[in-house]
Amino acid sequence: MKTYTGNQTGQTPGLLPGPYFWWEAGATWGAMIDYYYYTGDDTYNDVVSQALLAQVGPNADYMPPAQSNNEGNDDQGFWGMAAMSAAEQNFPNPPSDQPQWLALAQAVFNSQAMRWDTTTCQGGLRWQIFTFNSGYTYKNSISNGVFFNLAARLAQYTGNQTYADWAVKTWDWVNSVNLMDSEYEIFDGAGDLTNCTQTNKIRWTYNAGVYLLGAATMYSYTNQSSMWGARVEGLLNATDFFFSPNQTNVMFETACEPYGTCDTDQLSFKAYLSRWLAASTQVAPFIYEAVMLKLQASATAAAQQCSGGSTGTLCGQKWTDGTVWDGTSGVGQQMSALEVIQSNLVKNNTPPVTAVTGGTSKGNPAAGSSGTVMPGAIITQITLAEKISAGFITGFACIMFGGGVVWIIT
Repeated sequence: MKTYTGNQTGQTPGLLPGPYFWWEAGATWGAMIDYYYYTGDDTYNDVVSQALLAQVGPNADYMPPAQSNNEGNDDQGFWGMAAMSAAEQNFPNPPSDQPQWLALAQAVFNSQAMRWDTTTCQGGLRWQIFTFNSGYTYKNSISNGVFFNLAARLAQYTGNQTYADWAVKTWDWVNSVNLMDSEYEIFDGAGDLTNCTQTNKIRWTYNAGVYLLGAATMYSYTNQSSMWGARVEGLLNATDFFFSPNQTNVMFETACEPYGTCDTDQLSFKAYLSRWLAASTQVAPFIYEAVMLKLQASATAAAQQCSGGSTGTLCGQKWTDGTVWDGTSGVGQQMSALEVIQSNLVKNNTPPVTAVTGGTSKGNPAAGSSGTVMPGAIITQITLAEKISAGFITGFACIMFGGGVVWIIT
């Protein structure tokens, strides 16, 4: 955290330095919320809160005008999920004159529900929010998965059936256009110019994870229904694709990691599958043993890979390489190691709270239902300074010793 300058005079709170995009900043603050939840260490809580609140935008829905040139539905959703985690984990609430965590998550959900698009593919969310951004004609699994995930978790937290109905609607749509197959394999997306009839069948870890937690939450919300239980089991089994056939239960990014072609975004994806595997066990406990086999082996391998740089603490991407550092480092690699290792503490923590089980975050069911910038609106051009003005954590490394965790933050 010493390298994070966003909370200094003249800097922009919440942003990562280049080459990291805005969405990954939201994902990273989500990891730090998890860090507090798992460890009880509140050292960084004020910085995390400041970052999350600084990027809410004028309508408190995580639509800051400065990010219009690169903000998609999935990007907005990662900030919304961070706020949702803050509500579920009773992260310290903001001052009363600031947007509250639950209300922020509701605002993201409501603004995305307004974008549900039936003009092509019989429904679904587009990848991009604005027509001028590349990918506007693509409907992808992660944007719809984030929406599904938020809907399920809001249903669980608030008890409001409307959120659950949206979760079911999204699940059904994803299956209807074959973004998920009968084996619960989730594919990247499909173009709406062909009415979503041609599927891009690349598979990513974070897609598997975002649907797993959504389905596990629906399993809990529906009082352990056999239908959602079967879906949870199917989704978990499908994650086997992302665990090495050569090193049992060690996670890898199948589509790019073996070839050294993962881009900056993709280097962080394993963090989210790790995060959501652990969280899923809290709402669908019947998968705990199977999940922990994966998380324990992956955490051990990740810790061994955190052996790089002059300090011997930088984490590489290739956990399958053991103690031989793969020569890479960055926010994605460090966050992935942090999440997979701290996820092993999941059984030590109480399950996510709800409005009736101790949740203290205040909501606003109407948040985000007005003022959302719609496609084609005039925007303010983002400046280079706004893109790169903030610094961030350059290292998280965690090493497990006899059930304890040593945290190394550089």
